[in-house]
Amino acid sequence: MKADDDEARTRVLETAEGLFYERGIHAVGMAEVRDGAEVSLARLYKLYPSKHHLAAAYLHSHGLRLRTRLAASVERTAAAADGSRARLLAAFDSLRETIDEPGFRGCAFVNAWAELGGPGADPLVADAVREHKTLFREYLVGLAEDYDDPRAVAERVHVLMEGAMVTSALLGPRTADQTRDAVAAVLAAADGAGGIASERGEV
Repeated sequence: MKADDDEARTRVLETAEGLFYERGIHAVGMAEVRDGAEVSLARLYKLYPSKHHLAAAYLHSHGLRLRTRLAASVERTAAAADGSRARLLAAFDSLRETIDEPGFRGCAFVNAWAELGGPGADPLVADAVREHKTLFREYLVGLAEDYDDPRAVAERVHVLMEGAMVTSALLGPRTADQTRDAVAAVLAAADGAGGIASERGEV
């Protein structure tokens, strides 16, 4: 029975990911997910008691896949010996590949937050969004380990990468090229100063 549930859960999450990302969470009914995943409505609600439960699970799954793909891409293109600058630029380049993919509609997590976040946010969805953004930022902090203040450098790069996702969805992928220049400038400043000063004045 567990194997059957696992198989059904995989189909449901894959279906939900495609529908929610393309059309938005509000616009997709559970019956559409049921039909796409080829499960009964009873099985669907057994796995996910509400659409908010399903949306949160989709975001958790999507985030894990994105972070795994990002880490693999960075490892492929920038060895540890290349240093933090190369690894952070490789992370941005991996993001750019995502932006260039057909069907790109911006950041799935920002989109979900716009629909279900803010005041009175659904806690399941809000927690899933925060989890991914926090883990993504902490991954960048790890990549920035060669700098005197890895967190200060990584948080600046993180903000630029998040901005690239949003502006590229609205204005086109060319904005990602401009953002990469900004990331390179942040890293050049850190290279020149032996790190970037945090708001606490540290270097």
